[in-house]
Order: sequence, then C-alpha cells, then structure tokens
Amino acid sequence: MADVQKHFEYLHTIPEVGMQEYKTSAYLADALEKAGYTVERNVGGATGVVGVWDSGVPGPALGLRADMDALGTPEHAAHLCGHDAHMSMLLAAAEEAKAEGLVKKGKLKILFQPAEETSGGALSMIEGGAVDDLDILIGMHIRPIQECRVGQAAPAMYYSSAGHVIIDVHGKQSHGARPYLGISALDAACLIVQAVNALRFDSNIVHNLKATQLHSDAGVMNAVPGEAQIVFDLRSQDNDLMDTMLAELRRAAENTAAAVGASIDFRVHNITPASIITPEVTNLIADIIREELGEAALVPPITTAGGEDFFWYPRKRPDLKVGFIGLGADAQPGLHAVDMHFDHTCLASGVKLHKGAIRKILG
Repeated sequence: MADVQKHFEYLHTIPEVGMQEYKTSAYLADALEKAGYTVERNVGGATGVVGVWDSGVPGPALGLRADMDALGTPEHAAHLCGHDAHMSMLLAAAEEAKAEGLVKKGKLKILFQPAEETSGGALSMIEGGAVDDLDILIGMHIRPIQECRVGQAAPAMYYSSAGHVIIDVHGKQSHGARPYLGISALDAACLIVQAVNALRFDSNIVHNLKATQLHSDAGVMNAVPGEAQIVFDLRSQDNDLMDTMLAELRRAAENTAAAVGASIDFRVHNITPASIITPEVTNLIADIIREELGEAALVPPITTAGGEDFFWYPRKRPDLKVGFIGLGADAQPGLHAVDMHFDHTCLASGVKLHKGAIRKILG
C-alpha cells in the first residue's frame, strides 16, 4: 500500500508558489515513473506533470487532477488551501491503482497542475495538450468544517466565477492651494466606486461586485493626487452574468472618470469560470462515494462563492465530461487562513475515491 501520510508530510515541507513548483513536480514525476507510469514533465512550458497508463484496450480516457501550488511569496510560501493533501491523495491512489492493476481498459492520466491560486495553471495544462485526448476529467478539493465533515463527501462542487479587475485612474496632480489647476484622481476613484455600487444585475443569480482596495497618494499631504488605483472583486454563479458584470463595470468606470475629466486603464486579473459540471459524472461520483465510503458519507452538492481554475478545462473543451468532488476534511478555521489545519484521516478517504473512480470507469 502507498503511504499517503508520508507523501503529505514531505509535500507539506516544500511549499512552492504557482509556476515555481520545481521540487514538488520533480517529486511527483519521479514517484509516478517509479510506479510504472509514462511521465511528461514541464507540461505547457511550466511545471505541470502528466502520468499516463494506457491499457492498450479500447475504452474511455479518464483524467484525475490535483493542484500543486502553495500560497504566499517564494520566500514565505505555505500550503494553506490543502493542495498538499490533494497531491498526496492522488499520488497514493495512482501508485496503488498501478500495483493492483485496476486499469483494464482505456487510458488513465494523472494530472498534477501548477498555479491554481493564480488561475493560470489550468490554462497552461490545456495549452500543453494535457486534456486533448480525455473523455472524462475529475477534480477534488478538501472542504471547510462548515461545509462537509470528515468521512463525508459531496458529488459536485458548484463554484462561482471569480476574479479581480484593476482600474488605474489618471487625473492631473495639483497643489492643495490651487486644486482648480488639476483633476483629482482620488475624487474620480471615489465616484467610480459609488457608480459601480449603483449597478444592478439579475437578482435570481447569486453574485456580488465590490471594491476591495483603493490607493491614491501624491506623496505629500498638501497636494491633490493625479493617480489612483481601485481593485474590484467579482463573483457570479453564472459565466454569462460574469461577462455582463465585467462589461458594465468597464462602462461605469470609463463614463464616470470622463465626467470629471479623468481617464482609466482597465485590467482584468485572474478570472476563473463558474462550475461547468456534467450531471452523469456527478451521478457516477455519488455511486463511488456510496461504494467506497458508505451511504451515510454522501452529502448533497455544495455551492460556494469561492473560485476554482479547474473549470477552464470544460470552458475550453466543451465536449469534456467533468466532475468535481468535495471531500470532508474538517478544515478550519478556513481555507487560506494562516493557521489552516484539517483532519488527516480524510487522506485515506481521498485515496479510496480516486481509486473508486479508476475502478468504476476503467476497470
């Protein structure tokens, strides 16, 4: 049997930020090769890893994906979102599946993806051809204690489209004694925030749009600033509504700035799509949860305002059948918290669910 706890303990000690998962990806690739997989490294020109087990017998191509990156800076990174758990569960399942000969037909691909936190990792794997030949792709994420308890699992995770917009406001600096000679970027930024707060969207769809940062400083206290920057955070359970929100945010910002003689630069940053999930895969996962963990372990699908770049895969490959598992882990006080911790007994459950998917689809 593979030692999932040993994998976790080591991966937890080598946290690396997105696109810099060098030690992490090397460890995973080496372990997959040792287990007997054909391994491709540096997928998409980045740190992605794909392990392939082709049975040579006609059948579906199944992909199982885990994310590799940690949070923070290169100098102060930490695994605060459970990606170390995701990797260790998938790696142990891949090792055990190979040792037990679970794949009887089709092809199994193990995907270790970089940079989920910065929303560029899935796109890099797509560009690298990692999912070109897949029929089904399944992801998994540990859950906070408030959503799903250890020993339980949800057959689907309905994430929001999420991301940020950075707006640079350009006015004209002036002396505090002669403000009429300038254009206050600070005033324009405040007006933009108010204009955006007045926007209204379909109330039947869960969404929110709000400013989270505003920076403006002329460097001294007696000058009117000519530059300002606003950051907006956007969330939507619907991808079309997210597109509408982005367009209306741009229109409101441009028109409001122009009304006072200012101008803006508008930058979309780190947008992730809302969940695109295949119902038949959700039903399949529900059966796997019952079979591997027991009837009582199955909880209803979970809806969250959080984002997950996994859903770039079906957004770019609409024919790809996709499922996403929410694994109970009693994570607290919350994902991304500096003291995030979880019940490690969930690791064994994650291994079982990955192996259950392999056995059910390729067995």
